Amino acid sequence: MRIVIKIGTSTLAHPTGHLNIRLVEHLCKVVSDIKNAGHEVILVSSGAIGMGVGKLGLLCRPRDIPTKQAAAAVGQCELMYTYDKLFSEYNHTVAQLLITGADVENAIRHENFSNTLTRLLELKALPIINENDTVATEEIVIGDNDTLAAIVAKSVRADRLILLSDIDGLYTADPHKDPEATLISHIFSITEDIRALGGGSASSQGTGGMATKLHAAQICMEAGCDMVITNGCRPDDLYDILEGKTVGTTFHGGAL
Repeated sequence: MRIVIKIGTSTLAHPTGHLNIRLVEHLCKVVSDIKNAGHEVILVSSGAIGMGVGKLGLLCRPRDIPTKQAAAAVGQCELMYTYDKLFSEYNHTVAQLLITGADVENAIRHENFSNTLTRLLELKALPIINENDTVATEEIVIGDNDTLAAIVAKSVRADRLILLSDIDGLYTADPHKDPEATLISHIFSITEDIRALGGGSASSQGTGGMATKLHAAQICMEAGCDMVITNGCRPDDLYDILEGKTVGTTFHGGAL
């Protein structure tokens, strides 16, 4: 099975912006085990700006582009150093791909990106993808890594996209505000009622929210790819998802 796993900033880092060491170590162990079982895995990892904020000692996530780019430059080094160190312990080789909106929108560049990604999988490497926040401007950004992950899943014809978030899945209402909110386990089409459940970003460090996840689900479902939203604080859920168990919210695209 070919799987794309998107890791959100809230999964990687504490609210301070510093790395959640225990969680990331466990996540890398589970992903390594999944690769050992014969699955092809691609990671789409947020966290460069958030980790840069922590390493630079900034009090909050910057709003201006130059400071965001500076934080990304510092944080991306830390992020890839961490991934390389942890995955090397399980004999897996990582590869970094940083892309911008232009790499997706331009047909030739998109084909080159897809070819490189496919070849890395053939070579048994573990591609780790992030948007190139260091050079991207508002005119060429993809905007969020949920959408980026869906584009990657579509580009490589992945069987499944798994979004590791700070929430268990899509609820009938905001579970932070409504104690009666219930988890929706299966979705077979993105209706207007489903779209209305999307909100803003719940994390001060991240850029995504449920609205971006629903957009990602639409991309995946139209491409015939299933997508799952689950809580990143439980890396072992990845095993259950691959075994076909109901975890989080599954958007069914495989039958389309």
